[in-house]
Amino acid sequence: MVDLQQRLADQGVHTVLAQFTDMHGVAKGKYVPLAKLPELIETGAGFAGPSIWGTALPRTGPRAEYYARADAARVQPLPWMPGYARAVCSGFVDGQPFEACPRQVLQRATRRLAERGWTLKTGIEPEFFLLKKEGDRWLPADDADRLDKPSYDLKSLPRQAGFLHALHDALEKCGLHVLQLDHEDAHGQYEVNFAFDEALASADHLMLFKLAAQALAEERGMVFSMMPKPFANQPGSGLHFHVSLWDEAGRCVFAPEDRSGASLLSATGRQFLAGVLAHSPALCALAAPTVNSYKRLVVGESLSGTSWAPAYIAHGPNNRTATLRTLPGRFEWRLPDASANPYLATAALIAAGLDGVDRALDPGPDCTEDLFRLSPREVQERGHGLLPQSLEQAIHALEADEVICSALGGTLAGEFIRLKRLEWIEFARHVSDWELRRYAAAF
Repeated sequence: MVDLQQRLADQGVHTVLAQFTDMHGVAKGKYVPLAKLPELIETGAGFAGPSIWGTALPRTGPRAEYYARADAARVQPLPWMPGYARAVCSGFVDGQPFEACPRQVLQRATRRLAERGWTLKTGIEPEFFLLKKEGDRWLPADDADRLDKPSYDLKSLPRQAGFLHALHDALEKCGLHVLQLDHEDAHGQYEVNFAFDEALASADHLMLFKLAAQALAEERGMVFSMMPKPFANQPGSGLHFHVSLWDEAGRCVFAPEDRSGASLLSATGRQFLAGVLAHSPALCALAAPTVNSYKRLVVGESLSGTSWAPAYIAHGPNNRTATLRTLPGRFEWRLPDASANPYLATAALIAAGLDGVDRALDPGPDCTEDLFRLSPREVQERGHGLLPQSLEQAIHALEADEVICSALGGTLAGEFIRLKRLEWIEFARHVSDWELRRYAAAF
């Protein structure tokens, strides 16, 4: 610990950002002088528990205090904030790991894997928008970003090269290996891919990415947004997970036994996949946790020709229209959107997959069709279920799913369901401009 403190001092660090993640996937924290790093690692920085979303902590007594305790292996300088280092923290209450801390939820899930000698690795692909606000309107930050099909656009991409290079440089200096950056399917939308890692590390990396992107965009007068779907006629932002399972010998558990065969996944991989499919309605609440999320999870035409977001519970080889796209030795979980809490989404994914393994579930035949081209009746005839089409439906599914609720823990599951239900009610009671235009003088 002394060595860590000295190394940070030698790099010019004077302050530590003690950062934890709340229920909504938002980074929270406070500044702590570097001299207090040993206390931050051993005891943690104190916060008023009831002031943090999703804790359900009381206002009095020993359980009123939430301590964000730093993971010594996750302390590193922030290149865009000279003099500051970020410490990834987990929540503790009354001296014990706090069951409703999202990072603790994921740590519980990874321990279940470790008991079987397994490690889950994820490659998380964040999509995001760079926006600006003019009056009451939100617009792409780049006024010239107006192509009918903006995917991979090399005209607008260079106009954001300064931001993207700064982001790339910051992530690389923090140890993340950036694979590629591109313009996505909507105006003002971009994607950054970095290398896959152990599941907890990947979630930590995503929170680091958000901190960097928010700060670097703000410096340039832009708003970094992970709102799932800010523009009605354009695709939304996904947070796709590439998922694989590994044993203690470093072998991929999902790799098929017969590499020359037609199957892309092993028997265990197919069972894990089947568990994710079986629990998809409940997983939707965590992977698509906002009212706006369900503007993305529809099949239909958008500006660029397709939404690229799943609506049906299906799996298939390299099938981007299905919830699960299977690839050699891994699958891509296409359900999550950019607003998902990476710790909770990953923990729920693990619980669903392990349930599939424990019950030896069969995912059924591969779907090789373009689901976006099928009618609802044709989809039903093929046996593909429909994902929840609103936050209300997803919350009902989560509440009924004992496996996923158990993985979250009683406190967090209860708070998540309560707060998201209130979010839905507030939305349902809101009178929108569309309603006023349609009905105010109609009758």
